[in-house]
Amino acid sequence: MTTANHNDVASGLVQAAITAAEHAYAPYSHYPVGAALRAGDGTIFTGCNVENASYPATICAERTALVKAVSEGQRQFDLIAVVTRNGGFPCGICRQMLYEFAPDLRIIVANLDGEILNDAPLSDLLAHGFGPAHLPHSAEK
Repeated sequence: MTTANHNDVASGLVQAAITAAEHAYAPYSHYPVGAALRAGDGTIFTGCNVENASYPATICAERTALVKAVSEGQRQFDLIAVVTRNGGFPCGICRQMLYEFAPDLRIIVANLDGEILNDAPLSDLLAHGFGPAHLPHSAEK
């Protein structure tokens, strides 16, 4: 992939994540998050954070996008863009959920203005991740 194509793909995903963040339900943290996850076939799944008065029931944007994709039959992913007002990274639970399906996932972190602040593999964010390959009889994805 050429640098121009790489930048176009990243920019397109970041814009999709920004649009998703506009739908966030964040009345408690006031911290909208958007995510755009690209499946192996190129399909984009978006998600936003959805908070709840019972805080543990809250779901992050990354997991929203992942659950939407898996519920539609997708199991392979290569790229996700995550946007917040200040370029916050995916939380630990999101990193683990993403690792389940895509240990080699590339993560783009940007702010709500579309400025890309980080572009790195998931392995940089979740060193020595634990996934299906570590289980003796791993379930088929």
